Amino acid sequence: MFLKELGPEGMEKPPAPGKWNAREILAHLADCEIAFAFRLRQTLAEDHHIIQPFDQAIWAANYAAYDTNAAFAVFSSLRRWNLALIRSTTPEQRLKPVTHPERGTMSFFTIVQTMAGHDLNHLNQLERIHQGWK
Repeated sequence: MFLKELGPEGMEKPPAPGKWNAREILAHLADCEIAFAFRLRQTLAEDHHIIQPFDQAIWAANYAAYDTNAAFAVFSSLRRWNLALIRSTTPEQRLKPVTHPERGTMSFFTIVQTMAGHDLNHLNQLERIHQGWK
């Protein structure tokens, strides 16, 4: 896996000034998985749930506290937990509406699609970091 190839030094090297390094991207993915886990469950639990947005820059201010292995463990464990929930939903639950103050009305499944797009974006960033390290 590329995390091992990058090693501790490579995980800390940002791809450009002001950009997150690989460890910080993994911490961000872990943070977002926490947020998505709550959003998915609240959408199923409440009628017309309103999602609470968060400022990723403020959350990122703490990323120096998190190591790579912990970030990866949190992300992968929560992702498995979230996938189990997603797989258990009915077609009706997937269509359940939820409101995001900045994005408007969406469905449970829109949150799932957002998760996938978010992951792809950051996985592409990690791949570019890895390619630049070789």
